[in-house]
Amino acid sequence: MNSTKLLIILFLLIQPLSVAMTNNLNIDNNRLVLLPVKSDPSISLKIWFKVGSQNDPVGKEGLAALTAQMLTEGGTTNNSYDQILDKLFPLAASYQADLSTEMTVFEGRTHKDNLDVYYSLFVDQLLNPNFKEEDFNRLKNNLLNYLNTTLKYSSDEELGKAILYNEIFDGTRYAHVLQGTISGLNNLTIDDVKNFYKKYFNRNNFVIGVGGGYDEKLVKKLWTDLQKLPEGEERKVEVPSPKKIEGLNVTIVDKNTNATAISFGFPINILRNHSDWYALALANSWFGEHRNSSSHLYQVIREQRGLNYGDYSYIENFPLAGRRTKPPTNVSRRQQIFEVWIRPVPNDAKHFTLRAAVRELEKIVENGLSQDAFDQTRKFLQKYVLHYASTTSEKLGYAIDDKFYGMNGSHLKSFRDAMSKVTLEEVNNAIKKHLQYENMEIVFVTNNGQKLKDDLAANAPSPIQYSSPKAQSILDEDKFIVNYKLPIKMEKIEILTVEDLFK
Repeated sequence: MNSTKLLIILFLLIQPLSVAMTNNLNIDNNRLVLLPVKSDPSISLKIWFKVGSQNDPVGKEGLAALTAQMLTEGGTTNNSYDQILDKLFPLAASYQADLSTEMTVFEGRTHKDNLDVYYSLFVDQLLNPNFKEEDFNRLKNNLLNYLNTTLKYSSDEELGKAILYNEIFDGTRYAHVLQGTISGLNNLTIDDVKNFYKKYFNRNNFVIGVGGGYDEKLVKKLWTDLQKLPEGEERKVEVPSPKKIEGLNVTIVDKNTNATAISFGFPINILRNHSDWYALALANSWFGEHRNSSSHLYQVIREQRGLNYGDYSYIENFPLAGRRTKPPTNVSRRQQIFEVWIRPVPNDAKHFTLRAAVRELEKIVENGLSQDAFDQTRKFLQKYVLHYASTTSEKLGYAIDDKFYGMNGSHLKSFRDAMSKVTLEEVNNAIKKHLQYENMEIVFVTNNGQKLKDDLAANAPSPIQYSSPKAQSILDEDKFIVNYKLPIKMEKIEILTVEDLFK
């Protein structure tokens, strides 16, 4: 028998053995996301629990956030929090629970040489949380401080986006920030946390993700150990149904600010598994790709007029955008919004800047992309998407999101493939189908709120002055922008004070 035939026979013998070993694990393969990378010396673990801020009980908003924090910033029955930190330090490793609207992902990464020690800490945290009163009080106070101080006074950009989400999703389970509300947190007890943990962090409500240079024994051990979680069932919540937005609704957060943050948007009924998604993603990239100086909105407001630091748009949830350069993973939602984020502009330019941004949105909706804009953006995305996930952990995060959205294959691969197939006609059809500019929620965080309200309702001209010379073509275009009509009725404008938020 020659060597080639021998290798074929050995391969055929090994294959059934491998399948049998997997089947003998008694694991639900639908609840596994595996990304083996033998050359990777690290191991990434992600346990996706199907729970998020949408599961907060009415009147106890913030319970999901507090529970998640107690699972990573509180002790266990075997180790105090300080002891856990001391044991993790020499491993140069950590773990955390990332909460979003619909997902909580308990995740960590370690070198495979340290796996045994790390794994014992990782699993102990999930299986044996101590839920001590002192940890509960410390972490609850941290969340209250965030709502009372940090969110209100440290970042007008994050504040504006938070108000935008609350307005768009008013009346749904999305309608509060991840950290909850002040009254909701004040209503919580340690027993609320214990009961929430038992209800949602149960043995039937998770999906396991493992990536890197692991072996099959780790998957079996992790699955077996997680069967020790509380008994329970998969917890499903209906998809939120945002109210219909009629006209342009404005919320002004009146605050003593040096500059004005602006956000606006509306719900869109499109997810990654939709046939139009990649076409719309291309259009959005041209219009306002995050942190991309070549995108159109950036050019109009920042580059040509020098009014702020950046101007971006999104068709998916993109939390903490100020800290990120690439799209985040494991913040998936079943209801998305189209959102425009205008980083702070001079207070005397706020009305003008809103007009400029909405005017550009109208132009893309009415005219679509040109052939040249389409060709350049498609070429850019074919390469840019390669940078979305450079590590095994990031790729594992995308793979978990694939399962969330019911993707047939890899989103990252589908994105790249789509950029070689999508047509200009498909892109412009997707724009017409999913984007509009007549029915939106608009949020300002600014000073002199009453004057802005009066100017918006009167459609008063908004002249602009620059601190440096501008091209004549820009000055000529400004003549149209300063009088661009925004049909905003007085009764559609609400003024809030910062002290009254998130109660």
